[in-house]
Amino acid sequence: MSGLDGQRAVLAAKFEVILPHLDERQRRLLIGAEAQSLGHGGIRAVARAAGVREATVSVGVRELDSGQAPLGRIRRPGAGRKRVVDRNPAVRVALLTLVEPDVRGDPMSPLRWTTKSTRKLAAQLTRQGHRICADTVGDLLREEGFSLQSNAKTLEGKQHPDRDAQFSYLNEQARDHRDDGAPVISVDTKKKELVGPFKNNGREWEPKGEPVRVDTHDFPDRELGRAVPYGIYDVAANTGWVNVGTDHDTAAFAVESIRRWWNSAGRAAYPTAGRLLITADAGGSNGYRTRTWKTELARFAAETGLAVTVCHLPPGTSKWNRIEHRLFSHITMNWRGRPLTSHEVIVESMAATTTKSGLTVHAELDTSLYPTGIQVTDDEIAALPITRHRFHGDWNYTLHPQHPPDAATTDSTSDQDLAIRPARLTQFSLQDPELTGMPRQQLSQLIDTLTPELEVRHEQVLRTRRGHERLVAPGTGAKAKLTPADRVLVTVLHLRKLATMDLLGQLFGVTAMTISRAKQEIRPLLEAHGQHINTSTARLRTPADVATFLAPDPTQTKVKKTS
Repeated sequence: MSGLDGQRAVLAAKFEVILPHLDERQRRLLIGAEAQSLGHGGIRAVARAAGVREATVSVGVRELDSGQAPLGRIRRPGAGRKRVVDRNPAVRVALLTLVEPDVRGDPMSPLRWTTKSTRKLAAQLTRQGHRICADTVGDLLREEGFSLQSNAKTLEGKQHPDRDAQFSYLNEQARDHRDDGAPVISVDTKKKELVGPFKNNGREWEPKGEPVRVDTHDFPDRELGRAVPYGIYDVAANTGWVNVGTDHDTAAFAVESIRRWWNSAGRAAYPTAGRLLITADAGGSNGYRTRTWKTELARFAAETGLAVTVCHLPPGTSKWNRIEHRLFSHITMNWRGRPLTSHEVIVESMAATTTKSGLTVHAELDTSLYPTGIQVTDDEIAALPITRHRFHGDWNYTLHPQHPPDAATTDSTSDQDLAIRPARLTQFSLQDPELTGMPRQQLSQLIDTLTPELEVRHEQVLRTRRGHERLVAPGTGAKAKLTPADRVLVTVLHLRKLATMDLLGQLFGVTAMTISRAKQEIRPLLEAHGQHINTSTARLRTPADVATFLAPDPTQTKVKKTS
């Protein structure tokens, strides 16, 4: 073997050991350095020993001769294969057309009604003539600000115009009761739970490969049935009390749960309390439209001697009920991944629920029957010792242990008193913001704005009827039964749906036909000025109802504490 052949063998052995551990640029620089050390003929010798082309060795030599600092990367900027989007810019537009058909592209996109995974997007782009892989599609989507996201529960549907005002009123009531030492509780029915070996969402630590076995189907067990947990959360004490029923979720069951809480915990915690505030959802067994809820609460108030005030959350806001995130969420976390195999397991799991903030929970089983379909007549509702608050009396009301003095006085008034009472309802009292839904100043400005237009339109109507111009001076002839101010006021009151035209006629001393004509004149003017009249929740049937409605609210009078 000649000296050149031996040198090649040594290089080949060296390259065989070292080159597999180096990247492309490092290999190129190593063989270039070896070629430089051999001198003339080194490029050919190194190329044969390394098994590469001589041009590759020459590139390594030139890189070493250039004196460039380390690049920190294998290839120079701009080197390597071009990206798909650089070679075909139209692929980005085509991709955005697929993922955003409602905004940028065709609403009849092939992927409009199916999942938009990167594989399906890549397949559709390829069919359109843009060859691309799923990984590249993912990179492009991330560059355009896309990411995998689930649906977000943020749309709350139609919101009641008095939603925020009701929350403020509820907070004021809660603060007033709390400062007076009265209990404030949040109530609701938790999700009904299947009792038996059924899957419960969540995960718990178990030996690997040994999950808890449960039934494949969630058909209720005929013997065990379902558990109906009704919760009471004491806001001030940060304590929960859960009555686990086995029958129906009715209003009687809801009030019985409150009664059990009061007898076992509430009475001892608030021995001097004379009233109770309940915050509840707008629907369900404790909804504001549920008649049995009110009748059962009236019985509870009579038994305990408490004035029970109820403030309902506005419709569509049940998730903001404090019991949801102060009690029920912690109970759900406490029994996650654990089959609720019996009522005892449910009760004990609830009772073991605690939090770092000091929450404690008491739970007990209620096996009583609560039949559905109980009817409450109008007479029974009318006989309830209930006072509806001046603000949203349908959502806010107080049930008294007995009829309040104001109500008793109203019930005992004679027909003669009722005949006199409308005279006390002057125009000034009928302009009360509680009736009109707007401040007195705003109503006065509205009257001043509409009166000139009303007089002009009235003259036009009279001229059309006569067929010629006025022959007598303005102001002569029969006087109008309602002044322009009265016509505006009566129209506002009727659009508020507070009272019928017959009742408004009694209050203003005219017929219902006069009220109807006034409304026909004023309503187009209100619409022309963009004036929207909000509907009231109060419903008044007699002048006595109006007088009672405008009387001071007894629920707003605080009871002074004796020292």
